[in-house]
Amino acid sequence: MTDTTALPVRPASFDELTALIGKELGPTDWHDVTQERVNAFADATGDHQWIHIDPERAAASPLGGTIAHGLYSLSLGPALSATLLRFDGFAHSLNYGYNKVRFPAPVPVGSRIRMRATVQSAEQVGGGIQVTMSQVVEREGSDKPVVVSESVARVVEAG
Repeated sequence: MTDTTALPVRPASFDELTALIGKELGPTDWHDVTQERVNAFADATGDHQWIHIDPERAAASPLGGTIAHGLYSLSLGPALSATLLRFDGFAHSLNYGYNKVRFPAPVPVGSRIRMRATVQSAEQVGGGIQVTMSQVVEREGSDKPVVVSESVARVVEAG
């Protein structure tokens, strides 16, 4: 049985993955959302909308300051989830995509965010195992999540 108290959890078989279904993992450590990180994301993606990169203009908006891109928060998913669940006991793994993604609340620059994840399913598919997880990113001091997603990974058992 895989230990879910020590993070990251490291299942190495289909049975160990199915034993994780319904178990919440996390939370991760806090991630600081800084203006420098948001600006770097804007540069990497070409999304330079003022609400993300212009603190003076954003201060006069109803949000009261710059906010992180929703996709910035989502893009942290693989790194944050790797602190909760690792597939290094498998021959290889890959991020297969997302079934659902929502951004219920903004992430003001200067916030801290973290993730909780729950394995929803593990199914045998051609060539491996498909793992679906719910990922919830929360902002410190807020009751409303900032990202709610359903991620999908594919893993191949070793041997």
